[in-house]
Amino acid sequence: MSSVAVLTQESFAEHRSGLVPQQIKVATLNSEEESDPPTYKDAFPPLPEKAACLESAQEPAGAWSNKIRPIKASVITQVFHVPLEERKYKDMNQFGEGEQAKICLEIMQRTGAHLELSLAKDQGLSIMVSGKLDAVMKARKDIVARLQTQASATVPIPKEHHRFVIGKNGEKLQDLELKTATKIQIPRPDDPSNQIKITGTKEGIEKARHEVLLISAEQDKRAVERLEVEKAFHPFIAGPYNRLVGEIMQETGTRINIPPPSVNRTEIVFTGEKEQLAQAVARIKKIYEEKKKKTTTIAVEVKKSQHKYVIGPKGNSLQEILERTGVSVEIPPSDSISETVILRGEPEKLGQALTEVYAKANSFTVSSVSAPSWLHRFIIGKKGQNLAKITQQMPKVHIEFTEGEDKITLEGPTEDVSVAQEQIEGMVKDLINRMDYVEINIDHKFHRHLIGKSGANINRIKDQYKVSVRIPPDSEKSNLIRIEGDPQGVQQAKRELLELASRMENERTKDLIIEQRFHRTIIGQKGERIREIRDKFPEVIINFPDPAQKSDIVQLRGPKNEVEKCTKYMQKMVADLVENSYSISVPIFKQFHKNIIGKGGANIKKIREESNTKIDLPAENSNSETIIITGKRANCEAARSRILSIQKDLANIAEVEVSIPAKLHNSLIGTKGRLIRSIMEECGGVHIHFPVEGSGSDTVVIRGPSSDVEKAKKQLLHLAEEKQTKSFTVDIRAKPEYHKFLIGKGGGKIRKVRDSTGARIIFPAAEDKDQDLITIIGKEDAVREAQKELEALIQNLDNVVEDCMLVDPKHHRHFVIRRGQVLREIAEEYGGVMVSFPRSGTQSDKVTLKGAKDCVEAAKKRIQEIIEDLEAQVTVECAIPQKFHRSVMGPKGSRIQQITRDYNVQIKFPDREENPVHSVEPSIQENGDETGEGREAKEADPGSPRRCDIIIISGRKEKCEAAKEALEALVPVTIEVEVPFDLHRYIIGQKGSGIRKMMDEFEVNIHVPAPELQSDTIAITGLAANLDRAKAGLLERVKELQAEQEDRALRSFKLSVTVDPKYHPKIIGRKGAVITQIRLEHDVNIQFPDKDDGNQPQDQITITGYEKNTEAARDAILKIVGELEQMVSEDVPLDHRVHARIIGARGKAIRKIMDEFKVDIRFPQSGAPDPNCVTVTGLPENVEEAIDHILNLEEEYLADVVDSEALQVYMKPPAHEESKAPSKGFVVRDAPWTSNSSEKAPDMSSSEEFPSFGAQVAPKTLPWGPKR
Repeated sequence: MSSVAVLTQESFAEHRSGLVPQQIKVATLNSEEESDPPTYKDAFPPLPEKAACLESAQEPAGAWSNKIRPIKASVITQVFHVPLEERKYKDMNQFGEGEQAKICLEIMQRTGAHLELSLAKDQGLSIMVSGKLDAVMKARKDIVARLQTQASATVPIPKEHHRFVIGKNGEKLQDLELKTATKIQIPRPDDPSNQIKITGTKEGIEKARHEVLLISAEQDKRAVERLEVEKAFHPFIAGPYNRLVGEIMQETGTRINIPPPSVNRTEIVFTGEKEQLAQAVARIKKIYEEKKKKTTTIAVEVKKSQHKYVIGPKGNSLQEILERTGVSVEIPPSDSISETVILRGEPEKLGQALTEVYAKANSFTVSSVSAPSWLHRFIIGKKGQNLAKITQQMPKVHIEFTEGEDKITLEGPTEDVSVAQEQIEGMVKDLINRMDYVEINIDHKFHRHLIGKSGANINRIKDQYKVSVRIPPDSEKSNLIRIEGDPQGVQQAKRELLELASRMENERTKDLIIEQRFHRTIIGQKGERIREIRDKFPEVIINFPDPAQKSDIVQLRGPKNEVEKCTKYMQKMVADLVENSYSISVPIFKQFHKNIIGKGGANIKKIREESNTKIDLPAENSNSETIIITGKRANCEAARSRILSIQKDLANIAEVEVSIPAKLHNSLIGTKGRLIRSIMEECGGVHIHFPVEGSGSDTVVIRGPSSDVEKAKKQLLHLAEEKQTKSFTVDIRAKPEYHKFLIGKGGGKIRKVRDSTGARIIFPAAEDKDQDLITIIGKEDAVREAQKELEALIQNLDNVVEDCMLVDPKHHRHFVIRRGQVLREIAEEYGGVMVSFPRSGTQSDKVTLKGAKDCVEAAKKRIQEIIEDLEAQVTVECAIPQKFHRSVMGPKGSRIQQITRDYNVQIKFPDREENPVHSVEPSIQENGDETGEGREAKEADPGSPRRCDIIIISGRKEKCEAAKEALEALVPVTIEVEVPFDLHRYIIGQKGSGIRKMMDEFEVNIHVPAPELQSDTIAITGLAANLDRAKAGLLERVKELQAEQEDRALRSFKLSVTVDPKYHPKIIGRKGAVITQIRLEHDVNIQFPDKDDGNQPQDQITITGYEKNTEAARDAILKIVGELEQMVSEDVPLDHRVHARIIGARGKAIRKIMDEFKVDIRFPQSGAPDPNCVTVTGLPENVEEAIDHILNLEEEYLADVVDSEALQVYMKPPAHEESKAPSKGFVVRDAPWTSNSSEKAPDMSSSEEFPSFGAQVAPKTLPWGPKR
C-alpha cells in the first residue's frame, strides 16, 4: 500500500510563486553595496512552522537521501486463493470496505505482515501476504480462520496417543496447526473422549487428518499399561537394590517404571510389546497379591535426627535390611515432624528387622566444638593434612565446617566422635595461643599483581613469613586482604604487601607488538626462557595474550626505566628469533629414527644443544620419514650433516649420484610422485632426491643401503632409457582389497608379472584419492601383456565362490578373540575373503569361506597352517625372579613384543605378589593338627621357584625354547665398581644429569650409595652385553674427574694486588669492558672489594687462576694504573649554548673526540653553579690537544648561534603600535530591538552574548527563547 503525491496546476503555481521571490532576493543581496545593510529577516530567516514541517516531510531530504540507504529486512511473499464458494464475505458492493477490510487491518496490525486483496474473474479472492516468514505463516492462519468458511472433521485415535500429537510443551501441535492452517482441538486428559476435532479449510483438514493418523500408526506398534499398587508394597516389587524388577525387565523386555519413594504416586507404568507386557504385569500382580496376604506391620518410634542413619547413604541401609530380612522400612518424609517408623514384612522376620533398625539408629551421634571461623583452615591443614590424621584413625567420623560459624560439627560412631572431639579441642587451644590475624586495605586493581604469575609473589610471602594471605576474588571488587599466622610473620607480611602496593602506584604499562608465532618460543619449554627474562627484570610483569585470542600484543608493566630496558631486550630476542626461523627437511629411513633420538632422547638432545636448532621428528605412527630442522641456516646445515652421518654409520648407507637429463625428471617422478615412490619402495625404501625444478641440474642423488642403491640406480637408468626411447602407459581398475593379493606375500606375485613382461606396475599409495587405479608403464607390447595377466587375475577375484572347511571347535576361540584380529589379518592378506565361524555355544566344526576362488584357497591353506601350529603348541615355563620382570618387559613392553613377533609365541607374565616377603609366622593349629595348607607348605621344596616368578611361553616347542633363551638373556646382572667417594657427586652431576646421561648411553642402571654410608662401591645393573661398556665408561669418567681435580687445584692460585679505589672504575671500564677483556685474555677471575663491607680492605683486588696467568693479569692491571697516575684533569670554560652541538646526537660527536684524543670529557649537570665549566682528563699532551680542538669547535659553533639569535629578532611578528579604528561590526535593518524599545541590541564585546567555542557561559534568557 503506497501513497502517490499528485502536483495539481494550482499547487504548481503556488510552489512557483513561493520560489521566485527568494531567487529575486538572492540576486538583490548579491548586488547590494555595503552601505545598504540587509534586513533582519533576510539575514536570519525564521524557522518553518509545525504544519510546514509535516508538509515538507514528503520532500526528499536533500543530499542525505542520496547517501544513506535503508537496510532492507529479509521478507517473503506468498499468495493465497479463496474460491467464491468458500468466501465468508460475498457482498461485491462492499469490497475494500466493511467487515472484510477491518479484519485485514487487524491481521496486519497483529502479525506485522502486509496484505493486498484482489478479485479474480471467477469472483475468487486472491490475498498477497508479505513479511517475515513467521509473520506470513501466522497471517495465513488468521486469513483462513476469518475470511474463509470453516469446515470441521473428527479423527478418532486411542487416548494414549494424544500426548504424541501434542508433543513436548505443545510444540508438535503448534507446528502442525501452522503447517496445515487448521485449528486442532484435543480432549482434556480427564475427558474420556478419544475424538480429535480439526477445523479449517477442506484441504487443510485433509492434511491435518493424515498427519494425526500417521502419528497414531507409529504408536500403535507399542502398548502402555498402568497398574495401581499400594505405595507400601513398591519396595517388595522393586526388590533389594532394584534387582527383582531388573530381572523381570530383562526377561520380558518390558520397561517398568516404579515411581521413586519421594513421589507420592501408586501407579506403576509398563511399556513394551503387548504379549511380553502382559507377562510382566501378571508377575508383578502375583508378587503384590502374595505380599498383601503374608505381610503385617509394626510401628516404632525413632528420633528424627537418627532417621538418616536408618536410611544410610543413598538409602543403602534400607536396602540392606530388605535384602537380609525381607522387611520394608517406611521412614516419614524429612519435612514431616513424625518420628514413627513402620516395618512391613512377614511376622517371623519383623523382630530381626527391628533389631537392625535400632542398631543403625543408635550407631551414630552428633557433637560440636567451638572454634573461631578464621582458624578452620589451619585445623583442616594444607590439602586437608591435619584433618586426614583424625579421619584416617576414625574413618566413620564426619567433620563439618560451616563458613562464617564459630563451631565445628562432628558426626559418627559415639566412641570415635568423643576421641575426635578431644583431638580437635586440643588443636583449637594450641592454634589460639600461637596465631594472630590482621586485615589491610589495598585497591583491588593491584591484587593480581600482588599475587604474581601463577601466584609466585604471594606464595613467596606465604613461605617466607609462614603466614596465610587471603585475597578476595576479582568478582567481589573488595579491597580487604586478610593475613593470618604467626604474630611476627603477620606484621612482616603486612609491611611487605603495603610496600608492594605503594610501588605499583608509580608503575607504567607498555604494549609490545610480537608476532604470536614467537610467543611459545619466548616463553620456552615449561616457561624456562620467560623465567630467565623475569629474573633479569624482576620488577617488570610480562603478560602474554591467550593463544585463542590470536593477539600479537605483549603487555609489560613496572617501573619506567625497567620497562624500557625489558622492551629493548625482548625486541633484540625477537630479531634473533626471526633470524633463527630458517627450516630444512631431511629424509631419514624410519627404522633409524629411534637411533637418532637415542636412549631417553639423549642423541637428539645433544644435536639440538650443540647445533642450537629445533629438530622435529614425525609421530611414531606416521608414514612420514622427513625430519624438519629449524634455526640459523649454518646451524641447520650442521645438524643435517650430523643426522645424515648417524644414518650412514648405522646402516652402511651409500650415496650415489646419477646423471639424468632434467627434461625427463618430471616423467620419472610421475603423477604426485607415484612412479618414483614405487621404485623407492621396491628397492628397500631408498631415498631418491631430484634437484629443484628450474635449477638446470641433471644430478639425481640416491641414498640408502649399498645393494639397494645399486638396484635403484639400475632401475632409474633403465626407466630413463625407456622414457627417452618410447614409453607407453595403461590404467586398470581393481578393488583396493584385491591389491594385497595381487602383490602377493613379499611382493612375489607382482614381481613374477614384472619379470615375465618387463613392464612396471604401480599400485596407489595410501594418500592417493583414487584407490582403485593401478598404472602399468613400459613398452607397448610389455604393457599389453601385463595388462592381460592382471585383468585375468582380477576377473578370477571377481568370481565369488563359497567353500567350507572343518575346524575343531577347541581352536575357534583363537580365530575370534581380540575382536577377530586373526580373521581380519586373513581378510586383508587374501583379497577381502569372508570367513564365518559357527556361533559360540553350538558344537559345529564347519567354517564357511566366501570370496574369490584363489583367495578362498589361499585363506584355507593359511587357516590349516594356523591349526597345525595350534596342534603342535606346547607350554614352557621360564623362572625369572619377579623383581626383574619390569626390566625384561622393557619400556611399554617393547622387548616382549619383539620376542613374540620374532618367535611367533605367546608370553604370559604372572600376577604381582602383594607381599613378596615370605611370612615367618607359624601356621595356626586347630585341635592340635596343622592345617592342610600348612602341611602342603611343609612338603613343598624350599628351592622350587615361586608361582609369581614363573613366566609361561606358548607356541611350537623349538620356538618356545628359543624364546626362553631370549628372555633369560634379558635378565639384568649386577657388578660393582670401586670409585673414590669424593667423586660420587661429580658422577651424579647437576640434578642427576651426569648419571642419567651414562645410564641412557650404556642402557644400564647405575646405583650410587647414599652419602651417609661413605662407601666407594658403585653398583651397575643391566644386560650382560652392556655391563663391560658401562664399567669402562664409568672408569673413563673417573679418570676425567681426577684430571679435572688436579687442574682445579692449579687454577685455584690466588694473588692480591693493591690499587687505589679511585682507579677501580677505570680498570672495570664502561659496562665492564676493560676488566672482561683482561679476564678473557688471561683466563682468570678478578674480584673487586665490596663497597658495603667495612671490614674488607678497599684497595685489594684479588686475582684467581693459574699462577702464570694471575701474574700476567696483575701486570696488565698495574700498567693501566701507571697510565692513570700520569693523567691530569683541566677545567675549560666553554659557552653552554654550544654544549649540545659538541656532544652531538646521542653523544656520538663527543665519543668520537674522546676516542680520537684518548681523553675523558665531562660536561656540567643541569643546575650546576658554573654551566660553562667542562672537565678534560687524560695524559698531559692529549689533554692539551683535546682542549685546543673543542675551543676551535666552540668558536665555529658560537658564530652560528649568534647569527641564529640575530635572525630570530626579525622572525617575530611586528608589534601593533597604532590601534585600528573601532569596527562597526555586522549591521542589520528592521531588527527586533530597533522596532521594540524594550529590547536592546546584542553586545558584541560580551562573551555571554557572543561566546567563544569551548568557553563556559553563565545562563541567561535570550530573546529567541530559553537554552536547551
